[in-house]
Amino acid sequence: MNKVILYCRQGFEKECAAEITDKAGQMAIYGFARVKDNSGYVIFECYQMEDADKLARELPFSSLIFARQMFVAGELLKDLPPEDRITPIIGMLQGVVEKGGDLRVEVADTNESKELMKFCRKFTVPLRAALRSAGVLAQNDSATRPVVHVFFIAPGCCYTGYSYSANNSPFYMGIPRLRFPSDAPSRSTLKLEEAFHVFIPADEWDERLANGMYAVDLGACPGGWTWQLVKRNMWVYSIDNGPMAQSLMDTGQVTWLREDGFRYRPARNNISWMVCDMVEKPAKVTALMTEWLVNGWCRETIFNLKLPMKKRYEEVSQNLTFIRDKLAAAGVNAEIQARQLYHDREEVTVHVRRWWAAVGGRRDER
Repeated sequence: MNKVILYCRQGFEKECAAEITDKAGQMAIYGFARVKDNSGYVIFECYQMEDADKLARELPFSSLIFARQMFVAGELLKDLPPEDRITPIIGMLQGVVEKGGDLRVEVADTNESKELMKFCRKFTVPLRAALRSAGVLAQNDSATRPVVHVFFIAPGCCYTGYSYSANNSPFYMGIPRLRFPSDAPSRSTLKLEEAFHVFIPADEWDERLANGMYAVDLGACPGGWTWQLVKRNMWVYSIDNGPMAQSLMDTGQVTWLREDGFRYRPARNNISWMVCDMVEKPAKVTALMTEWLVNGWCRETIFNLKLPMKKRYEEVSQNLTFIRDKLAAAGVNAEIQARQLYHDREEVTVHVRRWWAAVGGRRDER
């Protein structure tokens, strides 16, 4: 198997292809990306057979911005006979995967694939049983074994392969399934909730999203992101010239400051979180976020970068490099991640966790 398949947002195939080509090249892995506009996936075909597995093992999935999922795949199975689709799939996987821990039968996230998804759900049960009988899947699900992927691109046509459970998306189709809370002021609340799921391990939520923390929401109106912080019993400074939802003000946990988010500076020195979803040029937002981090005004931040129409991967890469360089120059050690989330549109969500600053030797994490 010499291919790596990556799921992405429909319309962002070129960005996903540019990213995997760039990052594979940095690992001295060479190949070419097959891109079909608006397909919702990209195929990166390696020149060396073993390189696809190397990418799946050694390229940190968390470092990918535009990919929702990544797995190793073989050749396309075409014209699967309706009376027996299972046997050819088993034939492709035997000898490649042994005792996998999970099975995902998936499609790309496009309108054209919705009907195909219904078939995948029904097909999963008999396919799982057959794969277990053939030894491709273990008898019981395991979160530590490889994940077996069967990816249908059309009726009777699929790619098969595997991903490593420690280096993939844990979500079906790479999409966290979230429900819009009826009392939230706007649907943008789902962007921040998804960011928490993607960037913060579940077993760290109690510590890093704790009761009583102080947070700042820049450009908060009407309060979709503030709602997520209030829900976790934080005290929130919501900064915006526009009004906040009255339901949030009634909680007593929100201080609304009618100010420009770019001019606001915190009065407290114990801000755990700063979040920002302001509509502005990426470079301007990046400069502001970097100022907060260099000065230690917050411990962690999640913010969105609105993307231009062209050279979107290059734009995001430049802004992330700017943050890294400025933090390094200031002696600040930080973890930086970025991802185009399912609930994002023409934007990318960035998470930065400040670890410590060299100045004075003070650690930010307790």
